[in-house]
Amino acid sequence: MEEKAQLLVGPDEKISATEATLLGLQHVLAMDVYVPPIILAGMLAMGAADSTGLLQATFLAAGIGTILQTALFMKMPVSQGPSFVPLSAAAGVVMASGGLKGAGMATLLGALVVGAVLLILLGLSGVFQKVINYLVPAVVGGTIITCVGLSLIPSALNDNIFEASGSIYQNMELAAVTALALLVCVGISIRFPRVQKLFKAGSIVIALLVGTALSASMGRFDWHSVATAPWFSLPQRTILHWGIHFDATAIFTFIVIYAILTTETTGTWFAMGAVTNHTITKKQWNRGIVGEGLSCLIAAFTGTTPVTGYSTNAGIISITGVASKRAFISAGCWFIVLGFFTKLSAFLAAIPAPVIGGVFAIITVTIMLNGLNVIRKLQTGESDIYVIGLPIILTIALVLLPKHVLNAAPTMLQYLLGSPVAIAAITAIILNILMPRRQHF
Repeated sequence: MEEKAQLLVGPDEKISATEATLLGLQHVLAMDVYVPPIILAGMLAMGAADSTGLLQATFLAAGIGTILQTALFMKMPVSQGPSFVPLSAAAGVVMASGGLKGAGMATLLGALVVGAVLLILLGLSGVFQKVINYLVPAVVGGTIITCVGLSLIPSALNDNIFEASGSIYQNMELAAVTALALLVCVGISIRFPRVQKLFKAGSIVIALLVGTALSASMGRFDWHSVATAPWFSLPQRTILHWGIHFDATAIFTFIVIYAILTTETTGTWFAMGAVTNHTITKKQWNRGIVGEGLSCLIAAFTGTTPVTGYSTNAGIISITGVASKRAFISAGCWFIVLGFFTKLSAFLAAIPAPVIGGVFAIITVTIMLNGLNVIRKLQTGESDIYVIGLPIILTIALVLLPKHVLNAAPTMLQYLLGSPVAIAAITAIILNILMPRRQHF
């Protein structure tokens, strides 16, 4: 019962429309949803129209998927967003099939549609929950949650701060000030309970506003991109524009990618269950994978890569104490708004990466600690040391793996090695099955 007391607002508690709107925006601000489509657009050398279309499609798919999962399928506070895992595979399929001017995008979307339909069928069959129950007991689930958070820490620090564009010293200053603002808000909420709801629930958006204001004073906020963006535009690069083409090699490639994504999403759901003190039911597992498949199918129809369960939201709940499903549905509505109101999406995309990184780094640590907290409550045996420890080692190893080693591996292996969480989850599952059971400590 201790974890429930830590939540300011539970999943099913009612909050006002104004609160839901603001808290939903906070989730959107703390998620770097715009980054994967921008990376893919760069990999494919897309022009302005194609890049904008990809960004709009991603926002729309994330919004619709978030509402479907939270309100209808998982019925938990779950947010959908684009994964980084499929990006290299997506670029490879497009380029191998004639590029943007050929059948490249049509081939990619065909493979994405087939993979998404298979996920839906998996959920409808009822098999998914049985597989999870057998393969993922609490010790494995806690380990996967830990590895989810651990795998994100280097991205928060390297991609968003140390290796982001601009002066590294300015980047560190922006990240540090943003993180400090977040900690001050949380500290105020603990010290002064009367203002807890404002400073704890709004801690992330306050921190991001402080960081953005500082970046603007440094000349680091890109006002030009905001000024030149149109106010409103309809999505122009859907499946109706690109067409659809089915290629066996591309389909097989993305069946593998979807299997990896499903493993990652499972970890995200475990993390969300841990922070909301909720045990996911059999029906929720199966409905959730149907919702995941539908989210990915919508993403393909709108013209973008799969949108899957986004792990950062578990960390956001840990920091803010707000797990309201209404706030998550509001976040979904915000994403849909961003899909049409280009000026607003340009403003969010202009927030410098180090500002996001300052908050993101703390979020990733809270996810990792939630996983360790699940493990801490278990009676662990001698075998469990290895079930927990080796996946953690492999997660760190794959995060630090030199790029030239990864690039030298066979293509299919590259996709798997590119997802430390998938490797960690597979390792934990196999070790838990194979290691002999002995006395508990």
